[in-house]
Amino acid sequence: MDALKLQQLAAEHAVHLTEEQLRQFERYYELLVEWNEKMNLTGITEREPVYEKHFFDSITPAFYYDFSQVENLIDVGSGAGFPGIPLKICFPALKLTILDSLNKRLVFLQEVVRELGLTNVSFLHSRAEDAGRDKKYRETFQMVTARAVARLAVLSELCLPFVKPSGVFLAMKSASTGEELDEAKKAIKTLGGKTEKVETFHLPEEESERNLIFIRKLKQTPSAYPRKAGTPNKNPII
Repeated sequence: MDALKLQQLAAEHAVHLTEEQLRQFERYYELLVEWNEKMNLTGITEREPVYEKHFFDSITPAFYYDFSQVENLIDVGSGAGFPGIPLKICFPALKLTILDSLNKRLVFLQEVVRELGLTNVSFLHSRAEDAGRDKKYRETFQMVTARAVARLAVLSELCLPFVKPSGVFLAMKSASTGEELDEAKKAIKTLGGKTEKVETFHLPEEESERNLIFIRKLKQTPSAYPRKAGTPNKNPII
């Protein structure tokens, strides 16, 4: 997959990319490869797999949800910027916050944002458990995304505290999610959410399975959550 193929596939789902946006994706790719030589950002560096497994994969939520209506989004455990930066490229009006516990990744993403000319992007160097208890961030986001960060029961405790009531937590997963969803039912309910829909598709060329789990926030998360850093992973709500 290349930039033109990305443009074509996105257009099939009513996401229309301009020449400037394609230029931004290409510059993002160049920076990813350049910085990956000095720090571990991704094991995928060839252009075609990056475009498919990182860029295309990151924008697929917009095929199933109207991101033009999303005012603000926090990308939890963003790593090399996925899915937050590709979504921001596609939807420039989106107010994006990127959270990661490793500062050197945020330094890379700050450079990406500067080089691409993106605005309304902020960076948060923190563990999700700590930031989720901070009044500045707790229950202030219309959407929260997380891509392949942890099992869903754990992710729900890391992410749902950020979601404002009526907002959405979007978990992006690869393989079949039935078992994870069953395991996470108690956590999702305890934290104030309800699974709204699961969209399953396959990458267009490599054909591996992807799942998008949309969890609607119905009520406020109890003040006891998230628990202190490390606890959700060691002792998930199941």
